[in-house]
Amino acid sequence: MFHDLSPGQLIEPLTGTVWDRSRIQARLTARRAEYQRRGLATGDRVFLHFGNTAEFLIEVLAIWSAGGCVVPIDPRFTEFEIQTLSEWARPRFSLWPDDLASVGEAEVPSAASDLLLDRDAIILFTSGTTGQPKGVVHTHRSLRARWMGLRQSIGLDGFDRTLCLLPTHFGHGLICNCLYPWLSGRDLYILPPFKPELIADLGGIIDEHRITFLSSVPSVWRLALRMAKAPRGGSLARVFIGSAPLTAALWNGIREWAGTKQVLNAYGITETGSWLAGTTVPDFTPEDGLVGVPWGGITRVLKSATPDAVLDPDNACATGDTGHIWVQTPAVMRGYLDRDDLTAKVMSAGWFLTGDIGLVDERGLLYLRGREREEINKGGMKVHPADVDAVVERFPGTLEVCCFGYADPLLGEDVGIAVVLSEPADAQLDALLAWTRRHLAEHQVPKRWYLMAEIPRTSRGKVNRASVAERCATLQPADIRRRGS
Repeated sequence: MFHDLSPGQLIEPLTGTVWDRSRIQARLTARRAEYQRRGLATGDRVFLHFGNTAEFLIEVLAIWSAGGCVVPIDPRFTEFEIQTLSEWARPRFSLWPDDLASVGEAEVPSAASDLLLDRDAIILFTSGTTGQPKGVVHTHRSLRARWMGLRQSIGLDGFDRTLCLLPTHFGHGLICNCLYPWLSGRDLYILPPFKPELIADLGGIIDEHRITFLSSVPSVWRLALRMAKAPRGGSLARVFIGSAPLTAALWNGIREWAGTKQVLNAYGITETGSWLAGTTVPDFTPEDGLVGVPWGGITRVLKSATPDAVLDPDNACATGDTGHIWVQTPAVMRGYLDRDDLTAKVMSAGWFLTGDIGLVDERGLLYLRGREREEINKGGMKVHPADVDAVVERFPGTLEVCCFGYADPLLGEDVGIAVVLSEPADAQLDALLAWTRRHLAEHQVPKRWYLMAEIPRTSRGKVNRASVAERCATLQPADIRRRGS
């Protein structure tokens, strides 16, 4: 299959279904022949309206081997969103879960298509499903570059039995958590994403299947630490955390729960093929925002986010100074689908603007301070929401937190925050406010506090600050006037 790619087994723990290599090969050959029979031409796009199954991953390989481009679609999208994406991406075929009911597995002779590296392989939509979609286009070359870079930087030790409980319609779950180990011959155990009942049984699942590796996002780990018993079998060799800022408090909690210090922060975005850097450094101590070192690329922190910034030698930030993170990697996307205007804003002279704010310390380690668009400008003083989150999260009674900016007629913006507390009573809020004032500068302390039962998340399991701010705008903030605010 694809020359150097030799997939491992696929296992679905909920059903007990096991796809060994021979069964995968037979199914792949049959599906490739079916796409060729139906006239799938080179470069044609196929919408996959399902995910997180063995059949989904085999369809990805079948479409590639027939010369097509895969477009994973979030199964929760509305009919309107799907129509918007269809008009933009113009798929040749759409495959739905019911279409798999009559799919055979018998081997059918078929000539394999040449895998051309510069052919579009996958389009991942990250926004604009109700307006102008932003589709990240990766070629086979950029995907191969990501996997080759990972092999050189992190290897495959510990990936023998990989668990995926992330959605397969975005980069972290598909490109890195699934395809990287699976196409390297490791066994992949795949579950539906973000199911509370599965997260509550995560320790048991790990023990039952002797899982050696998994990656997930901070919000899932917060739930796991609250709901799930820790695994007892000692099988976990590595754990990755990515897709959102990571605090030292959560990091240490995951280490204790997982029973290993090999809990690494993995930094990356869809446009870079996900994992771009991480804490593969010896004897590191978890710190708020610590990323680590690049994996198969180069990182620069610059004062400006304009496209000509990378060509100006005076634009580099001094060691320890915060600025805009630019990266250079062979795994960067080809561009945004039919959005040359957006592509030109983030790609220049081989460099890509991540949209993240960060710094490089005297050891050469990269730290994140948040997203550029999330930065709060409070009367000229900059507040990074991730810094506020990190402090509030360390308070013993905090279960979840999300800091955001809101419009203020005098300052332009001020600081708001949504929190989930273990005991949402006045006494605990009093203690949290006192804690925050002890650990944050005055201009960083939130002015508006919103007590919530849970923080809303996106389909990728992330906390979207803008969405949380919109939700909080419909709520009454906690009365903190008597507490001296």
